[in-house]
Amino acid sequence: MRIGIMGGTFDPIHIGHMLAAEAAYDTYRLDRVWFMPSHIPPHKQGAGVAGEERLQMVKEAVQSHSAFEAIDHEIRRGGVSYTFQTIRELQALHSGAEFYFIIGADMVNFLPHWEHIEELAQRLIFIGVRRPGYELALDELPAFLHDRVMLADMPVVDISSTDIRERIAAGHSVRYMVPDRVYEYITRGSMYEI
Repeated sequence: MRIGIMGGTFDPIHIGHMLAAEAAYDTYRLDRVWFMPSHIPPHKQGAGVAGEERLQMVKEAVQSHSAFEAIDHEIRRGGVSYTFQTIRELQALHSGAEFYFIIGADMVNFLPHWEHIEELAQRLIFIGVRRPGYELALDELPAFLHDRVMLADMPVVDISSTDIRERIAAGHSVRYMVPDRVYEYITRGSMYEI
């Protein structure tokens, strides 16, 4: 079983996340893609809404794709969400699975700074999804990462969760920037409004 893991804050999940996951799924013929909201991301100050709400938005977003699934592993564990710890636990729970971690192009160049990156690189393959505005310097990565990062291309969409939160706070529409069911969930809960 080839399982892609799409980790992130998903605050909120948007079509860019969905396109990245689909690009990795299609390019590398993954069997499943698990969307896993972080509890507390190590590289950000925190999320705008609680983990359970972010998890519910992810569930709404992936509902129509038979190979996509929302998992609550990091939300349930709590604390800072370090990928190496999560992968250790997931591999113990799913001993036959081959894991791929899907990241945006902006994170590829940052990989050498991840906690326990050498161990993590031995445990899985990273799929770096090319996004607009980010140059990848794969040849500048440490040698142990050279054959542990594969690339996938996605359509050019320049959307960020930060932009979506700011648009909502300013009273602007985010319809079509997020999946329809996520838009409905955000609207029902009046999320991100000032």
